[in-house]
Amino acid sequence: MAFQNGDNVTCIDIDECQEENVCGQNAKCINTLGSYYCLCNNGFGLKSGKLNFTGRQEQCEDICMIDKTICGNGTCHRGASGHYCACHAGFTNYGNKEYRCTELICDTFKEMDDVKLQRLLSAIDELLSSGAFNDNKKVSTFFDIVEKALRLIGPLIKPPRKIKLSAYTDLELLVHNLPFPKGAVSLSSSSNQTRVSMQWETVAGDPSRYPGFAAVSLLSYANLNDSANGFFQGVTREKGIKGFKINSKIITVTVSNTNTSHLEEPVQITFYHLNQADKNNHTCVFWDSSLDEGSWSDKGCYVKESNFEYTVCSCHHLSSFAVLMDLYEIENKSELQLITWVGLSLSLVCLFICILTFSLIRSIQSPRTTIHLHLCITLFIANLIFLAGISQTQNKVGCAVVAGLLHFFCLAAFCWMCLEGIQLFRMVVLVFNTNFKTLYMMAGGYGVPVVIVAISALSNAKGYGTEKHCWLDLKLIWTFFGPVCVIIVVNIVFFLITVWKLEQKFSSLNPDLQSLQKIKAFIITAVAQLCVLGIMWIFGCFQFEEGTIVMSYFFTIFGSFQGVLLFVMHCLFSKQVRDEYGSILSRLCTPQKKRYSDVSYSSKAPASKSSQDTGESHI
Repeated sequence: MAFQNGDNVTCIDIDECQEENVCGQNAKCINTLGSYYCLCNNGFGLKSGKLNFTGRQEQCEDICMIDKTICGNGTCHRGASGHYCACHAGFTNYGNKEYRCTELICDTFKEMDDVKLQRLLSAIDELLSSGAFNDNKKVSTFFDIVEKALRLIGPLIKPPRKIKLSAYTDLELLVHNLPFPKGAVSLSSSSNQTRVSMQWETVAGDPSRYPGFAAVSLLSYANLNDSANGFFQGVTREKGIKGFKINSKIITVTVSNTNTSHLEEPVQITFYHLNQADKNNHTCVFWDSSLDEGSWSDKGCYVKESNFEYTVCSCHHLSSFAVLMDLYEIENKSELQLITWVGLSLSLVCLFICILTFSLIRSIQSPRTTIHLHLCITLFIANLIFLAGISQTQNKVGCAVVAGLLHFFCLAAFCWMCLEGIQLFRMVVLVFNTNFKTLYMMAGGYGVPVVIVAISALSNAKGYGTEKHCWLDLKLIWTFFGPVCVIIVVNIVFFLITVWKLEQKFSSLNPDLQSLQKIKAFIITAVAQLCVLGIMWIFGCFQFEEGTIVMSYFFTIFGSFQGVLLFVMHCLFSKQVRDEYGSILSRLCTPQKKRYSDVSYSSKAPASKSSQDTGESHI
């Protein structure tokens, strides 16, 4: 009977578990609505193999008595948490005490070690060959998978040592059976770029986990630096340090010991520097997957010894490691700022004069001067924004807007420069309809940069603005350098074709020398303009790498005085513009003299006229 009448109105459930020994001594009772069932305690089971039962027809018995072969080549014991197997000599259950004990025959695994290792290294090569991850979560996942795979493969390796090389990895794996030798174990990469040393007790850890042997591995990566560079949130930054750069091979160290988060004896790791410099300090770091979804951290690691050639790190845990080189603020920063402010101010004045010249002087109006006008406008606005907002990093949104505007106007300047190369090509090659329509020029000069900036902002809005400047970060910088490189290459191609065609026209029977000489002068100034802007951003590209003082000075000088160079090339070198300047200056500077002579002449004129009329002037 499952229910009983409690108050002549409703029925309540009977708790069968209140009855004494309803399930026997080795089981517990679980009450349900209208029924109940029994579950055997840990270490007990039913001969029928069922998980639960009802009634006294079945009783829970000791698992070791029900199935005497449950432990295989071992002795079954019942503990508080269930049964466990004590393996006989020569047999193992690989640390899982509830599993059957089997004979450990190395011949069974002699082919598995090479196969497993080769598959692992091939998978790593495939991942690394696809390029940089550019995502700290992907780097964390990569390290986690590699560490777990090496720890699993370790028991399958035939002692004592295994060395494997692939396109992007260098692996040394050492396995040692009991008894372990006294002292430390040392591993090094085949290229001698890294070396690891630790005690055998650190490698083995709890003997019950991998009984009878211990395994340690050192895996060095060939091209992982680009993927893991830039994630330095967990690294202590001292005053004057503007950033860090990985200056060693990245390695992963694993041992059969699973408890490696707090080691009693530190691990010694030696890294040889990729870039050997006397003035740079170095920091020992490990990859912490729990910090901001993955970042380098110096917690638990310190520099034991360091010189220009190598750094020795001492760490109290195991993971993936590297050595960082400190990047300091550029010296002579005040001199560079002075050059920038003076040069850009002078450039703004020159660009403003160019804008007035190309927009107000009607005698020089042409599609080419229209291109020059918009080139100067874009550079003028870009320089003005640079002066006003490049260092305004306090407001993240405002800084991102400044970076976006600089991205747009700098791209627009190169697009207008490209249009000039195409225009010169049309002037030489085409006979009729050589000029661009204004609508097409606007679409090429401003439409293309709008599309590039829009796509960049939608794909990575956080890339606009850095900690130091309101400009593009390293993940987004190629959305500027990429189009600029394409534009420079396209312009060079058009200039070469134009010069070739121009040479053919000079060699023709009836060349129009005056027109051809004019086009030749246009080409020379256009090429000079391309060199000025192109070379400036070549130095700017190198500036992002090391920030060397020489590159910084070149970039600053070319960038600051580009407006002056454009004014000289397009205005002062043009005879027509110089004549217009002379005419304007003569009208501005001579009015007072003209008014004086006119007054003098007019004061004398009436007297002459009077004398002529009266005849007194002849007496």
